[in-house]
Amino acid sequence: MNEHEKINYLELPAKDLDLAKSFFSSVFGWSFIDYGPDYSAFANAGLEGGFYRSNQNSCVEKGSVLVVFYSNNLDSTQSKVEQAGGQIIKPLFSFPGGCRFHFADPNGNEYAVWSEKKSN
Repeated sequence: MNEHEKINYLELPAKDLDLAKSFFSSVFGWSFIDYGPDYSAFANAGLEGGFYRSNQNSCVEKGSVLVVFYSNNLDSTQSKVEQAGGQIIKPLFSFPGGCRFHFADPNGNEYAVWSEKKSN
């Protein structure tokens, strides 16, 4: 639903759109609609958006926004990230309010996954 002056859509870079689609559908259950060879929209992500073809990537060291996922089971989500070709770039750590880890998708974009408590 479109809401006045609320975040509505998110666009992320990807060198390889097929690799992005495969990774995010496998790990997070996203679905995709292609709009030509250089853009693919995603749904079922909590917020709709898309990947555009780019040789750039997104990471916090470059000052990028950090997209943060929530998980009921961090261990399971981390395992799925690794099995799908993601790389853990900050191992699980605690912060006030919970725990999280950071990962890079196969295109090199940085994300985080958090939960209120560490899974067992």
